[in-house]
Parts: sequence; C-alpha cells; structure tokens
Amino acid sequence: MSNRLTRWAVYVLIAIGFAVACAFLSNWQFERNESRAEQIELVEQNYDAEPVPLAELIGEDGALDPEDQWHPVILQGEYLADQQVLVRNRPHGGTSAFEVLVPFRDVDGRVFIVNRGWVPPGDGDAPDAVPAPPTGEVEVTVRLRPGEKLPPSGRGAPEGQVPTINLPAIDAIVEGDVITSAYGRLVEENPSGEVALGGFDSPTDDPGPHLSYAIQWILFALMGFIFIGYIIRTEIVKHREDLEGAPVEPKKPRRRDSDAAIEDELLDAR
Repeated sequence: MSNRLTRWAVYVLIAIGFAVACAFLSNWQFERNESRAEQIELVEQNYDAEPVPLAELIGEDGALDPEDQWHPVILQGEYLADQQVLVRNRPHGGTSAFEVLVPFRDVDGRVFIVNRGWVPPGDGDAPDAVPAPPTGEVEVTVRLRPGEKLPPSGRGAPEGQVPTINLPAIDAIVEGDVITSAYGRLVEENPSGEVALGGFDSPTDDPGPHLSYAIQWILFALMGFIFIGYIIRTEIVKHREDLEGAPVEPKKPRRRDSDAAIEDELLDAR
C-alpha cells in the first residue's frame, strides 16, 4: 500500500510540475498578446497622423519617445548621396533585396538616416543599379522607426553595406551629427527622384496566435491532471480485482439418482 501511495504522490507531483510549466508558458503568451495589441494601437494612432517637423518629436537630446514610433515627420534639407549605405538581405518582392539608406542633413544641421526603399539583388554582392535621390533642397516626409540590433551571429557586410539598420554602426561610417535613436521610412519626397524605389507595406493589424496559444497551454495543464487521475483510477480498479481473486468456476450438476443406482448394481455384479 505504501508503495502505491508513494507512486501516486510522484504522479501528482509530475502533474503539478507540468501545470506550473504550462502556466508559465500561458502567461508568456498572454504578455505577448498584450504587447502585440499595444503595437497595433500605436500604429493606428500614429501611422496616418499629421506630419510634424522632426524637431518636435526628436529634440536636442536626440532621443525618440517609443510612443512616437510610426509618426510622420517632415525633413527639410538635402540628401548626402555620396554617403549612401545599403542594407543586405531584406525580404521584399520574394527576394533578399537591398534597402537604400541615404543620410539627410536637416536644416537644424543634424543628419537623419532616411530609408528610401528597396532594390532587387543583382548578379553579385550588390544590386545592379540604385536610383539616385533628388539633389538640392528637398522636403521629405518619413515615418519614425527605431534602429535595429546588430546580428547575434556577428556577420558583417561588404564595404558600403551593413547587415542591419544599426544606427550607431551607421554613425561610424557617416559624417556629421547623426541621430542614432531613429531613422525614417520614406513616405514622399518633394521634388521626387527620377526613379522610384520599391515601397514598404503597411504594418499588419493581425494580432497573431498568442491568445489561442495561451488558452491551449491552460488546457494542456488540465489534461495533465485528468491523465494522472485516469492512471491512478486504473491502478485502483486493478488492485481491487486482484484482491477479489479470479471468478469461481460453477459447480458441476449432481447426477440423477437413477444413474447412481445403476452404478451400484454394476459394482455388486462384480
């Protein structure tokens, strides 16, 4: 009996441990769902907002408020086309495209990185052609985006290219007072370039599967307890059957008295 109780206690502990793991994973998915909902709300709030001058959202400290992501801003100045940088391996048009980053010197003297769009890959390590930005005084509208991290693999890129939009790394190869808290995705230029680059898709409002995953982990935790309960009940039923023993075989019916009399006569005759 004690062995069975010990075994059942282990079963219950396993179910509790599994439930704790499921609760942790479920909470993680709930947090991801909440974070995704906040991102969607931020896009809905800022994406089509009225453009404002860059200095209104990025002040002298050069910091970007996370609440201002996706907000359109207006730049006035000129492109520094000779310091253009390409970003490798960007998924556009079903290919590993190149995104074109061109530094832009604003009227306040600061340099802001503008992502003008993308171009398809060429035969080698660079695109066959990259359309030039407009020259001279230009008014540019962009949407603010935070910079990206360096690749964890530590991979590099050929000269004139970068593996990600890591603004401090770009600052090291671009001249001037570069803003490193944000860059801008091009919305429009006035005047515009002679040849347009590939544009950017609007961010999706799909909340993703996080909420359904969170509910699934809760159900898995409940199923763990149900499964352990089924195992324990099966062992109890089997033990009860063992105690009761095998079923008793039915007795053979007694022979009739006439049969017994005949047998006695046969014995006497012998």
